[in-house]
Amino acid sequence: MRFSSATSGDGVREQLFTLGEIPGVLWTPEAAVGTRPLILMGHGGGQHKKAHDILALAHPLVATYRFAVAAVDVPGHGDRPTDETYDRIATENQARVAAGAELAPLLADFQALVARRTVPEWQTVLDALQRLDHVGAGPVGYWGVSLGCGLGVPFVAAEPRVRAAVLGLGGALASAEPAGHITVPVRFLLQWDDERVPRDQGLALFDALASADKTLHANPGKHRDVPAHELESTLQFFARHLG
Repeated sequence: MRFSSATSGDGVREQLFTLGEIPGVLWTPEAAVGTRPLILMGHGGGQHKKAHDILALAHPLVATYRFAVAAVDVPGHGDRPTDETYDRIATENQARVAAGAELAPLLADFQALVARRTVPEWQTVLDALQRLDHVGAGPVGYWGVSLGCGLGVPFVAAEPRVRAAVLGLGGALASAEPAGHITVPVRFLLQWDDERVPRDQGLALFDALASADKTLHANPGKHRDVPAHELESTLQFFARHLG
């Protein structure tokens, strides 16, 4: 893991890093020493490791709860090079939707394809982060919605170090099978009028989760209309299960 820059402000230290070809960012309390909980965050489609919703959660988790938080750019996003295969599939999917095809199955197939690459990448990143003196091998959480859910469900299912997860805005078409292997506490976000993920698919994914401790947070609105109060709820969830 190679760190390329570090900045600090308001009690939060931000370090940009690369691990092989994976660009990422780590947030920790200023002058942090010793082991602490770590939250790995997965960004949405077309976004990047420092997207607004990631920053909105990362800073209070670090400044208030003294967690560590990390995010990486998934293939074809952020500081990663263009991926010709993924770009071709995205272009083909746009043409299919324009011709009348349903969006949800196409998104599900694409996310399942990308997850086969990102799950081992994220496990490698987690290995490296937990070797750092100011992070350590403490409890791990995961947060990811939309694309971050489609990639996060198989990651949480495969990674025994994750002890709690916030997921949502995703459907069962690609994720039902790995969701059946998730037994950690889960908070699941669903937008009742989601134009990208049919409501029945979101409910089916929640139902597929094998966790005994799982809660469904359903709010009116479209895919991007998750209300601000879910931010505070998410902070309390991670503090309760990892703090």
